[in-house]
Amino acid sequence: GAALELAHSQFGAARHAGVEQGRDGMRGSLLGPAFGGADIEAALKAKGLVYHRVESRATHDEAVAQALVEGLIIGRFDGPMEYGPRALGNRSILADPRRPDGQSYINQRIKFRESWRPFAPVVLADKAAEIFETEHESPYMLLIADVRPELRRGEVDWHAFRDGTGDMMSVLNEERSTLPAITHVDYSARLQTVDAEGNPAFHRLMTAFYRLTGCPVLINTSFNVRGEPIVCTPEDAVACFINAGIDLLAIGDFLVFKHEQPEEIRRLEGTMQYEPD
Repeated sequence: GAALELAHSQFGAARHAGVEQGRDGMRGSLLGPAFGGADIEAALKAKGLVYHRVESRATHDEAVAQALVEGLIIGRFDGPMEYGPRALGNRSILADPRRPDGQSYINQRIKFRESWRPFAPVVLADKAAEIFETEHESPYMLLIADVRPELRRGEVDWHAFRDGTGDMMSVLNEERSTLPAITHVDYSARLQTVDAEGNPAFHRLMTAFYRLTGCPVLINTSFNVRGEPIVCTPEDAVACFINAGIDLLAIGDFLVFKHEQPEEIRRLEGTMQYEPD
């Protein structure tokens, strides 16, 4: 990477990104394996799950968006897997960022880790500047930006920590903005921007949520639990869904609601043990 930077910026080497690759050669990082409906349905049947097949993508997106509005936590598995360290929508856990307990709930019930660990937002690219102090796209969830001042809540007295009187737990538990689940204590967030070119299917889902709520942002965290890799196959996604506190698995054309599953499956939630970090 450093050598390429020098070649382009200091020695004038041309960059060759074909038109077919879109904005860059990474193609949105969606370079991993994809799975068809037959593979997905076989994985669902193998575990005896109750599911719905919704072949209309518009109807599917509306159902997922409505579930998000109702406070459900979504495991989304769709299209090619992301290549790299970030889940960018195709192997993601999604939730409403306006939910006050969203951060602690997902950490404790799904990720099985400390409640204070932060989550990143994904935002519609054309709305990003309305929420964050940024003028740049961030399709790979690499850039940090502050939540706009008019959306912030509270103010941390950092001087109290210099004289030893500050209480960090109270700071961590205080809502920092109107989007508390994705706002760090210093009002920053590591954001991902999504547009119709980079990931059309994910953009349509986010647009459906925006139409219902006026909020162009979702929590986006990787579809896995602590100490485990991001899910790759339908079998991986089903196993994570069964064990973690995910309310709805949106996998390909299928919708799988936790509350509709047989009791013997629902009892398995939270039973798998993980090694400490």
